[in-house]
Amino acid sequence: MMAFRVAVCLLEIHIPAAGSLKKKRQVIQSLVKRLRNRFNISMAEVGCEDLWQRSELAVAAICRNSGGAGRVMEQVLSFIERESNIDVISSKIELY
Repeated sequence: MMAFRVAVCLLEIHIPAAGSLKKKRQVIQSLVKRLRNRFNISMAEVGCEDLWQRSELAVAAICRNSGGAGRVMEQVLSFIERESNIDVISSKIELY
């Protein structure tokens, strides 16, 4: 049996331009689609669903070693932080 590592990241983000839940969902869906395509990760909104400008996102990646899993999460965080319409409030990465 092959060993593998799982990296999980919980993000809290602020979306300043979201003036409605519809606009927030558009921003989140676009981000999720681009991240899934670019990094082959799993991602979902897990909190603050009813707030217009805030969201909690969970990101998960599976790799063959902990270095690879951690590196993927760092790249995902860097990608999100470069987004002009999203501010990262907090992030927490855990490796399993």
